[in-house]
Amino acid sequence: MPVFITHRFGEQMNIRAAGIRDMGRILEIYEYAREYMKTHGNPNQWGDDRPAKSVIADDIKAQRCYVIEEGDHIFACFVFAIGFEKEYETDFASTVEYGMIHRVASDKSKGGIVERIVDFAKKKVDVLRIDTHEDNKTMQNAIEKQKFKRLGIIHLDDGSPRILYELKEDI
Repeated sequence: MPVFITHRFGEQMNIRAAGIRDMGRILEIYEYAREYMKTHGNPNQWGDDRPAKSVIADDIKAQRCYVIEEGDHIFACFVFAIGFEKEYETDFASTVEYGMIHRVASDKSKGGIVERIVDFAKKKVDVLRIDTHEDNKTMQNAIEKQKFKRLGIIHLDDGSPRILYELKEDI
């Protein structure tokens, strides 16, 4: 049985681990995000079908997929895990485990999504990493606003380049 972790923002807004019952809404949010990316100069990062439904299901089962909701309305989702990312370690090895943020998406009904995710993640680790496509200017701006530093370019398993960012808390 999944353990649902929640993090509240004020009285009604919170982050919680996604359940399989949330799959339909998560798929809607990712569809919205794909369309947003296409119309904002980033048609290739997720194309027409990423992330795949099977990837989302795996993220939910592994309890690394989270939703942000207010009341009963889910308006954003993301993946958060702690450990080491193979692609990150190739050129930017770390001596400590870090939090990894992936597949951030929202329906745009609320602002400050990345800030909320970073606040949530910083309570769990001292080092955060996130990567994004070079054409994803929206995400780059949001990441840099949160004081992430650009480490450089990494390559995914399929060879696609991504910009890797890191945020370290004072230890």
